[in-house]
Amino acid sequence: SMYSSDKYDSRDVDRLWKDDVLVDGYLEWRHFEVEDTLKMIDESLQWRKEFKLNDINESSVQKSLFESGMHYLHGYDKEGNKLFWFRVKLHVKDVKMLTEKKRYVAFWLESYARREPGIPLTMIFDMSEVGLSCIDMDFIKYIINCFQVYYPRLLSKMLMYEMPWIMNAAWKMVKNMLSQDAIDKLKFVSKSDIQNYVDRENLPSYMGGTDPFKFSYPPLPDDVFQNPISETGQEDDTESKDDDLEAKDTLEPSSPILRTRNVVYLAQDGDNDGSIRWKGSRRPTVTFKGTLLYISPDDELCFGHREGEKRCPIMLNNVTKNQVAFKVRTTAPEKYRVKPSNSSCGAGKSMEITVSLHGGSLCSPQDRFLIMAAEMEPCSGGGSTDLAQFWKGVPKAKIMEHRLRCRMLEGIKSALSPVTDRSHKMETNSYQDMHTTLLQLMASSSRLEQKMDHCLWWQKLFTVLVTALTALGFSALYIQYTGEWPF
Repeated sequence: SMYSSDKYDSRDVDRLWKDDVLVDGYLEWRHFEVEDTLKMIDESLQWRKEFKLNDINESSVQKSLFESGMHYLHGYDKEGNKLFWFRVKLHVKDVKMLTEKKRYVAFWLESYARREPGIPLTMIFDMSEVGLSCIDMDFIKYIINCFQVYYPRLLSKMLMYEMPWIMNAAWKMVKNMLSQDAIDKLKFVSKSDIQNYVDRENLPSYMGGTDPFKFSYPPLPDDVFQNPISETGQEDDTESKDDDLEAKDTLEPSSPILRTRNVVYLAQDGDNDGSIRWKGSRRPTVTFKGTLLYISPDDELCFGHREGEKRCPIMLNNVTKNQVAFKVRTTAPEKYRVKPSNSSCGAGKSMEITVSLHGGSLCSPQDRFLIMAAEMEPCSGGGSTDLAQFWKGVPKAKIMEHRLRCRMLEGIKSALSPVTDRSHKMETNSYQDMHTTLLQLMASSSRLEQKMDHCLWWQKLFTVLVTALTALGFSALYIQYTGEWPF
């Protein structure tokens, strides 16, 4: 009952009731202390309403803040977590702008949380060349509070890069406000040791890296997704690489397609015998339930060193009444082969996409795949020419997007006997068959629900008609015997 108040956005309350993963995140962060968890949820939901986060988009933020380059998402750490940068030297303390700056940070975090649900990011507090005019402890406390209260599970770690001595006293005050869990996520680093957490290719030159990236606005920075190379070695040329369908960091809150997110838990990570360990795994394998397609796996494609582990299937299941066109893009087209990469899936049908490592390539936690899907009209064809034409005309708001990252399997046992290897393959095939069957059952269930709704509608209509006809019949009899209208 505490969540029926006007203090909250009804959409957040609705999500709270339906999203068990979100509630688990709050409980876990508060060590399952119910009273503390309720206070955290109350504060978080009030903050979300204050900043109108369910409707926030790029136009909600002052253009000058984007142009400052103070905050941006770019690159990955060694674990494959997105980097959220705060260039402190570009920040100028201004009390009048504090609320706008808070909204600016909220935009970035909400954008990422919607696009990559359940996947943490790493924040870099870049304090190189910082002067006194740049230091705003109220703003810094707000940013830390975002991770401590508003977005549980979103933060992997916070790298405090070259914190100057002038901030030591102020930082001790901030530290006293933090929980031990938050303190454990803080890592104080310098140019000499930041590469323990982030590879050189994701660091700028002044940090000892080789990344030539320079922030500029517009547009907002994003992963560069390209068309993959097909099994034949030819690039998929059914569409232009630089068309306007590439994913951006802008939010489309009005589109239900981009906002729908449900998951179904299927199995725990790893094998029961402990022969294989997932590097850096954080949660069970789940299936993404989109408005157009169910996609499995949910967020990770896993590859290994053995021959049988260099291919990874992606199962698509169309849960609509129409054909759905889809295409797959990747940030590393030279390393992967995708089949099919641009096709369509019939109503209620399932399709398997095979992603393979090419040659001696190894997957990297920084590699990403983007699956784009859109519902086709019944009269649309499914050929490559028809699909190319279809994608040119489909509105952005009608495209469902889902991202997957890559992970490398770590084998604990250096060698497996042929018998064990065959057994492992049989178990894998058995799991995939079961997984496919489950997806098909879920799709059938969705179609049955739609048919049931349709039948109920006709039943209600029939009941109304029978009632009306019965009333008319009684009225006719009444008139016949009395010669008067009953009303």
